[in-house]
Amino acid sequence: MDRMLRLALGSIVKRGQLQLTTSRGTVIRVGDGTGELVAIRMTTPRTEREILLNPDLRLPEAYMNGTFVVEQGSIADFLQLILSQDIMQKGPRRARPRSKLRQLRRRLHQYNPRRRSRRNVAHHYDLDGRLYSLFLDSDRQYSCAYFEQPGATLDDAQLAKKRHLAAKLLLRDPGKRVLDIGCGWGGLALYLAELTGARLTGITLSREQLEVARERASELGLEERVAFRMQDYRDVAEQYDRIVSVGMFEHVGVGHYDAFFRTCARVLDRDGVMVLHSIGRSEGPSSTNAWIDKYIFPGGYIPSLSEVLPAIERSGLLVTDIEILRLHYAETLKAWRERFLAHREEVERIYDARFVRMWEFYLAASEMSFREQNLMVMQIQLTKRQGIVPITRGYMGEEEARLRGLELKRRTPLRLAGE
Repeated sequence: MDRMLRLALGSIVKRGQLQLTTSRGTVIRVGDGTGELVAIRMTTPRTEREILLNPDLRLPEAYMNGTFVVEQGSIADFLQLILSQDIMQKGPRRARPRSKLRQLRRRLHQYNPRRRSRRNVAHHYDLDGRLYSLFLDSDRQYSCAYFEQPGATLDDAQLAKKRHLAAKLLLRDPGKRVLDIGCGWGGLALYLAELTGARLTGITLSREQLEVARERASELGLEERVAFRMQDYRDVAEQYDRIVSVGMFEHVGVGHYDAFFRTCARVLDRDGVMVLHSIGRSEGPSSTNAWIDKYIFPGGYIPSLSEVLPAIERSGLLVTDIEILRLHYAETLKAWRERFLAHREEVERIYDARFVRMWEFYLAASEMSFREQNLMVMQIQLTKRQGIVPITRGYMGEEEARLRGLELKRRTPLRLAGE
């Protein structure tokens, strides 16, 4: 077993230095000796066998269960060391057949009819509300922030994200009817209503998020301009001037892209504008990591542009702008991870130590996938016909400047209900 572990690690780690202590006490060192040492230990032979056979699933499970231990450095350091290796850009050769098999089966895993979609959303978003308040910004934005300046705080970057999206929606004229698909805890919808005078409808499949969003609208006196409801996107019937969807498309499922965009085309006004904000892949179609699918986001999938654009074309919508945000999510996840770990004792009191390690791994693996691999965030602006948005992008900066001025005049920052 020790020989197999040495060969497996040696085939991956060429740069840096990694030390493994096996369950039998054997010390294995690989790499070229550069950088900080990361030292790990596996506590049982079973853990070693399972990780060798199925590392994508069994390694994070072993970390959750405490049988894969990081003795020097952190799990984030370990994942950065592994994911930054050249071989990991394409995936280890022995893992490729398994990845191809998962691609063939992904439509089954991502079959998300209404009931299953609600169940999948509840798995992640209907956790104890205290959890998210410990590591998200004050507006509880659970999606990629927009770091306009190096060193920007998480709250400033999340405010900049909302401002950036608002500029792309062209909401200078008040009273626009806006649909927010996957509205979360309501932060973006409330921002748009208060800053632009738009009339918002936010839909979600999370009861926890719905209750908080409604409370926030009530506290701000925005009930007449903002309505939140529990609804599947496929059941929307009204017409809207604008549609925005942030961090929801990853839960649609690759087999439902046509239904999603056809629904958007159906409910978007002839002169309307839509902005889709979603995590994406730069390397083409793939499959969802087995551990993420089992423990974090069941039914989820990160699409490539080559999968999204054909569905948009079939819907009749026109792409008017695409922006790729590269390392913004890595910085967002770093801030979340640091905040989460600063409150790990509180999270352990809410749940348990295994849950803490699960979420630590999730945040660290996500950060390093954006920092070292080929994940990105795409913002796609859509219309139904030509001539709806200006022909150059200067209007975005002008609108952002206008919104900054309005933010300074706003009576109070948007915060979660009860804070």
